Amino acid sequence: MIRPITLAGTVALCLMPASAPSNPPAELASPAARVAAANRAALREPSLAGYLNAVQVYPYSAGALYRVYAAPERLTDIALQAGETLIAVAAGDTVRWTVGDTSSGSGEGRRTHVLVKPFAAGLRTNLVITTDRRAYHLQLESSAAAAMTAIAWSYPEDALLAVARDHAAASAAPVGSGIAVEQLNFAYRISGDRPGWRPLRAFDDGRQTYVEFPASIAMGEVPPFFVIGAEGEAQLVNYRMAGRYYVVDRVFSVAELRLGTRRQQIVRIERRDRPRAGTGS
Repeated sequence: MIRPITLAGTVALCLMPASAPSNPPAELASPAARVAAANRAALREPSLAGYLNAVQVYPYSAGALYRVYAAPERLTDIALQAGETLIAVAAGDTVRWTVGDTSSGSGEGRRTHVLVKPFAAGLRTNLVITTDRRAYHLQLESSAAAAMTAIAWSYPEDALLAVARDHAAASAAPVGSGIAVEQLNFAYRISGDRPGWRPLRAFDDGRQTYVEFPASIAMGEVPPFFVIGAEGEAQLVNYRMAGRYYVVDRVFSVAELRLGTRRQQIVRIERRDRPRAGTGS
């Protein structure tokens, strides 16, 4: 059963930085330009590598904006994390968009689904979903051409803690020892080819690096991992597969994933700041 939701008419968030640059670039001189630039930088668009069957899986990041493409007479399913409790849903346009919610599963596997449908093509609005765990910010856009069947999220911080627990259990160490989730560094750039196994993101905790792959990695061949040295040479390093993550036992500046022989697919991972003191380069 789908339960309609009574929505607030408009949602507005004002984020005031502690300090602003004294001489902002001319093109960002106005507050409106700065807001638009920040929203563009935060926007996450659907990617081919992010699809699991018909579901677009976005890596969750607090403060990011997630694009949802919808169409008239089509429902788009926004699936929350299993066990997550819905608190509220609010949309900017409550007249031309229908929003409801339902659920699937039971017990710890119970999952909330927020369903959206536009009345016409060419509409844009925003949607904010709050739960007992986090807030989701979505940009909705309607089109007559195509609609996303469903979207969901992966949760790197949760997965990291699970990896830490598994690793700790295997080594008989205290659970999560040495892992500070709030200190994770996500300043990595992924470039190169776009195979189905292309990583979604990379991050480190100052000691180890974690490379997150799409959920479809479990159904295909996994690429070898190489750290690229100062002279451009490829170096083998210690790493292992944990779920859909590579856990690399060091922090690096540049690495590559390579698969194939005659036509090799290469994906490059670059750290955008220098490694912390005491780690590898």
